[in-house]
Amino acid sequence: MLALLGVMFTPLQALGQGPYGLNLNNETQLGIPQSVILTIQPERLFSSSAFGRRVSQEIEAEGAVLTAENRRIEAVLRAEEQTLAERRNSMDPVAFRALADAFDEKVQETRRLQEKKLRDINAVGEAARRNFFTASLPVLQQLMGESGAGAILDHSSVFLSADAADVTDLAISRIDSVLGDGAQLDEGIQQ
Repeated sequence: MLALLGVMFTPLQALGQGPYGLNLNNETQLGIPQSVILTIQPERLFSSSAFGRRVSQEIEAEGAVLTAENRRIEAVLRAEEQTLAERRNSMDPVAFRALADAFDEKVQETRRLQEKKLRDINAVGEAARRNFFTASLPVLQQLMGESGAGAILDHSSVFLSADAADVTDLAISRIDSVLGDGAQLDEGIQQ
């Protein structure tokens, strides 16, 4: 009886496929997993690509400039606040209140402007990220076609998969060869 079962399952094992056509041997063709489902780590795909590294460096540089500017503004406002506080006792209360209110309005407006600059920096980063994923789609579709996959899933949402099903490193390599650092793609969104 066991011999009969062994003979029945030999053709499937010889083909490297189990029930439902699943690839049991994790065979790859030219470094591409042959699987009906692939996984990818989108955050690492972006951050480890030449495109993502360039965007990250640019955002960090812009953030550093904004931080330095904020520190300079803060120092000026502190000095102005100190001067205003020192003048308080020698001023008419109504005149002082007018100066204090004007100073508060200046501080609030400065804060709004600086927060807008930060939002703008973040918006440029998000736009570059969207451009990256849009430009990467043909590369990912080609990987799907070459692997015979019907889907690429976010690795973090998959309960269990073989490491070979994760094509993040392969996708990064291919995307880098097609897009490079992607500077030409997001020139129109830089401010």
